[in-house]
Amino acid sequence: MILKLLSSDSESAPRTQEPGKQIATMIILVDDRLDVTDAYRASFGREGISAASFTPLDFDNWFHSTSGPDLAAVEAFILGDFHQRETVTRAIKTRSEAPAIALNDAIGLEATLKLFAAGVDDVVRKPVHAREIIARIGAIRRRTSLLSKSTDLGELRVFNDGRDPEVGGRALMLPRRERRILEYLADNRNRRVSRNQIFNAVYGLFDEEVEESVVESHISKLRKKLRHALGYDPIDTKRYLGYQILSREQAASEAA
Repeated sequence: MILKLLSSDSESAPRTQEPGKQIATMIILVDDRLDVTDAYRASFGREGISAASFTPLDFDNWFHSTSGPDLAAVEAFILGDFHQRETVTRAIKTRSEAPAIALNDAIGLEATLKLFAAGVDDVVRKPVHAREIIARIGAIRRRTSLLSKSTDLGELRVFNDGRDPEVGGRALMLPRRERRILEYLADNRNRRVSRNQIFNAVYGLFDEEVEESVVESHISKLRKKLRHALGYDPIDTKRYLGYQILSREQAASEAA
């Protein structure tokens, strides 16, 4: 299988997922031209987004054999200009609600209409910057309400559609990594999560260039911002047990 993953220059096979590890959200790129997918993987990487690329044949094999949790971790499918796009799109829509965006090398009304009929959520003419694709993914998600729900922890509201959290109705600007950590903690607010789980959720199982200890640095910075905005520390840490995000009442109970 030809599968290339962000932040891995090695041609060796990707690491096997260990039981109990969370899978990071990522963008899936499909095209039979490796130079195209390599360029977009690098562009998404500069924006802090993990991406994996497949040829159309390898994507078909992966898609129909992968597990539900793997598919649930996909933020969007980006389809290059290859012949089987309509078939691939129909297959995607049978198992995933993630946005599917087709990239066209040239303008063609008939081809565009066929793609929409097959189920793509958007068709974009190349060249297109990775930031625009990310913005389009966010817009599609907001329209379809796939990830528009929020988690309320007292005056703290955490969104999982890429928006910054709110404190008392006002946006709290956070860097992408810190925001993803907060989203992950909020999604798992009823249990403790380990540093290893947070790392895999934010950076992915395949990122070998980043040390797991970076999570502690991100959490430290996030904790200071939340403490300043909320007036208390909402991230509870217990040695060997991990991290958990708490409401003000829960934090007071823990401290009692």
